[in-house]
Amino acid sequence: MLAFNNLITLLFDTYAMIVLARLWLQWARADFYNPLSQFVVKATQPAVGPLRGIIPSLGKFDTATFVFAFLVILTKFIVFFVLTDSMFPVLPTIILVLFGLLKSAFWLLFIVLIGNMILSFVPNVGPSVRYVLHQLTDPLLAPIRRFLPSLGGLDFSPLVLILAIQFALDLIGQYLPYLM
Repeated sequence: MLAFNNLITLLFDTYAMIVLARLWLQWARADFYNPLSQFVVKATQPAVGPLRGIIPSLGKFDTATFVFAFLVILTKFIVFFVLTDSMFPVLPTIILVLFGLLKSAFWLLFIVLIGNMILSFVPNVGPSVRYVLHQLTDPLLAPIRRFLPSLGGLDFSPLVLILAIQFALDLIGQYLPYLM
């Protein structure tokens, strides 16, 4: 049963990260015609498109995409409640879903940072993907770079952000072990 639970968690959390990536790409105004951006849009458009007709955006914030990410994580918890034949408490479940979204966002940021660091060591491989990853991470790394000096041309700001992400994930896991 544990393997089945892990598979469900992997599938739902991965798709939630793809949906959150769409939200992040829009926030960062990343290159829409990039292959990575196109994958994210094509993977989420069948559900987000119809929701956009129902749920209006709040300024530049794509509310429909956020609601869909919320629904993906909510569906994961509903599946777990059904499989374990347990009650479905509404308010605690909403709190779990919000922290689940936060956990997925942190994991997405972690994956993007690691991918950006790995691709920076390989010249002339995936320059269009590296460009989008740079567009996503640069606004988050710029404040760290202001306080952290460059040491011999090495940029340690991704490492600092990864440590902060790990600390936040540990906090979430400590107080909400159902999410880990």
